[in-house]
Amino acid sequence: MTGNRKKPEADGTVYDAYQGNWVDRHAPNALRPLLRLSRADRPIGTWLLLLPCFWGIGLAAASTGGFIWWDLWLVTGCTIGAFLMRGAGCTWNDITDRDIDGSVARTRSRPIPSGQISAKGALAWAVVQSLIAFLILLTFNSLSIWLGIISLVPVAIYPFAKRFTWWPQVFLGIAFNWGALLGWTAHTGSLNLPALLLYFAGMAWTLFYDTIYAHQDKEDDAMIGVKSTARLLGAATPVWLRGFMITSTVLMTAAVLLAVLPYGGPLRLVLCLMGPLVFALHMHTQLRKLDIDDPDLCLRLFRKSKNAGLLAALFFAAGAFV
Repeated sequence: MTGNRKKPEADGTVYDAYQGNWVDRHAPNALRPLLRLSRADRPIGTWLLLLPCFWGIGLAAASTGGFIWWDLWLVTGCTIGAFLMRGAGCTWNDITDRDIDGSVARTRSRPIPSGQISAKGALAWAVVQSLIAFLILLTFNSLSIWLGIISLVPVAIYPFAKRFTWWPQVFLGIAFNWGALLGWTAHTGSLNLPALLLYFAGMAWTLFYDTIYAHQDKEDDAMIGVKSTARLLGAATPVWLRGFMITSTVLMTAAVLLAVLPYGGPLRLVLCLMGPLVFALHMHTQLRKLDIDDPDLCLRLFRKSKNAGLLAALFFAAGAFV
């Protein structure tokens, strides 16, 4: 076992949380079950939900002449909103999976199956987080507000996907990359083809990183009948991951070309095209290190996915600044 995982203790710490995370060390005792429900002790999910928002805002700004002051609020609002909606989504996921989680070694220490909080209390917490996020969404333009409301549909469906399809990661991708559409629309006021290409690039990326993540649980999932791409693809996983990587990179490159080529100068185009390049190189490095039969390695590689998305976002931002 690596130092990245915690051993669940009587004080309610969660098995796959970061060692010495701020929730376990500093949060008031009464709030810890709620924050653990929101995965505040495991911030990687917030990053993976937030980064497509940054892609959308950055690439939209690069296509329209650069950032404006309003984008500062868009970045702030999306950051707070991603934290809240990731928390609400995880809480809803734990409510629907409370019986399954109790049967899986990695998840039985979560707040609901371990008895730290009731399902009704968790539902109330999900509502509170969603309402605060909605108040932030109301500060965006009308099209962005409607997109944000529609995003609740895949969020609600995702926890049930593993019960009826071998591709639940597709439903996760639909939900987790909505920020690419929302970020672009919040900046431009319209929904255009580059945003859609960026969205589908994010979906392929989600298939890449969440298939790696799902290999942690494949033995438990097989015992209880839960479906996943990890179980479906099995030993062929590396081949499929390479396909997801290529698909994601091609779609992101196409989004950059359509967004920037007609409007930006050579330097802006080059900087933005560096985004999908370093994005692909990072995924290639993850793939080279992957051992699908090493759960701890799968978790570490999954967490490093944040860096791939962040690198792309930084180059899009650099392109918008020149």
